[in-house]
Amino acid sequence: TFLWMVETIVDLPVEKQIFYAVLGFSWTVYLWEAYLSYRQRRIYRTTTHVPQELGKIMDSETFEKSRLYQLDKSNFSFWSGLYSETEGTLILLLGGIPFLWAVAGSVTARFGFGPEYEITQSLVFLTLATLFSAITGLPWSLYNTFVIEEKHGFNQQTLGFFLKDAVKKFAVTQCILLPVTSLLLYIIKIGGDYFFIYAWLFTLVVSLVLVTIYADYIAPLFDKFTPLPDGELKTDIEAMAKSISFPLTKIYVVEGSKRSSHSNAYFYGFFKNKRIVLFDTLLEDYSPLNKAGESQPEQPESDETSSESKAKPKNKKQGCNNPEILAVLGHELGHWKLGHTVKNIVISQMNSFLCFSLFAVLIGRKELFVAFGFDDSQPTLIGLMIIFQFIFSPYNEVLSFCLTVLSRRFEFQADAFARAMGKASELYSALIKLNKDNLGFPVADWLFSMWHYSHPPLLERLRALGNTKQD
Repeated sequence: TFLWMVETIVDLPVEKQIFYAVLGFSWTVYLWEAYLSYRQRRIYRTTTHVPQELGKIMDSETFEKSRLYQLDKSNFSFWSGLYSETEGTLILLLGGIPFLWAVAGSVTARFGFGPEYEITQSLVFLTLATLFSAITGLPWSLYNTFVIEEKHGFNQQTLGFFLKDAVKKFAVTQCILLPVTSLLLYIIKIGGDYFFIYAWLFTLVVSLVLVTIYADYIAPLFDKFTPLPDGELKTDIEAMAKSISFPLTKIYVVEGSKRSSHSNAYFYGFFKNKRIVLFDTLLEDYSPLNKAGESQPEQPESDETSSESKAKPKNKKQGCNNPEILAVLGHELGHWKLGHTVKNIVISQMNSFLCFSLFAVLIGRKELFVAFGFDDSQPTLIGLMIIFQFIFSPYNEVLSFCLTVLSRRFEFQADAFARAMGKASELYSALIKLNKDNLGFPVADWLFSMWHYSHPPLLERLRALGNTKQD
């Protein structure tokens, strides 16, 4: 039967072969991912007691909470993934892409723009496509936030804040996406034989600009950033940065607690203008989630705070103490000192250049467009979508796996850097606290972990740091 199917496909016209190959590979990847998730869900279901080697770092109550949280997330991921794959398949089988392109053409025609205004039609198509994606994804996002994250104590948003945030994200995305896309399409059209070099350089400049302005101009549209107050923590962070010649200019605390009790930290900026951002949920002394559980005299709340967040009392302290914060930042600064950030940028840009070069070779192949329902036209935007999203999908899967392996290697190296700074014990305890705060499940199926974990599992990181005894 299998050979018969292969022979039948081989006998089909080349455009049909391309279409079914794309569809078949998409479902192959989905089934592979579903199998990996099944293996991990089996771990969640069967590992109901704290393994002996974890006894000293995780209590049974937290272990059970994290098990149930990750099980719920895995079940949700299965159903949302199945929906997404089914939706994508139906769009391809029913000709959803050429239909939406035709709708975009009819919209532009109403304003007097004919088929020769391809870029205008492309922008309308892109707006309709992202709107469709936002609407179909909204129920899943609502369920994830207000059922799963709410159930396990992470959600801090009200429905009104969530919806306002979603509209704001969509608007900001369009303000960036549409001008960038129009310029990219224009460069491809006028670039001549070497358009792929100019297109690559343009995307490089755009990515560098976005990274530079994101935290100063885009992120503050969604979250409140305040400078870290003067004090021992700020002094110690500045001293640590100076000790490794990290050109730190500012330290911010971002009000992540109005969305979620998950925690994070990162740095950004180019050349001699680096900034560090700490989530308030990461800081034991600053987290509103801790203050909500303390007996304090009532203070008036602003309308914005009362309507947008709903901090819940916690029985346990959220976040890390100051020495642990320094250890976490020692790890993050290790990424900078060891050149991981630059290496990732170089790999990303090499990949981007390769993809644009191959795009230049493939864009003239009419059968690629015919395969997806474009018999009479070859729009550049559709070509980008077909080649980058569908034709390159096998390559993208291999690249993603390789980058995951590399990321784990970088994480071990950054941990070793923090250890060399004399912060092994503090990082050890910080990793345990962060795992508890975020309800990370410390037991993983080896195949699932190998394919998905960009960070090494907790136990592997703790072993690498050394058997430091903790209270």
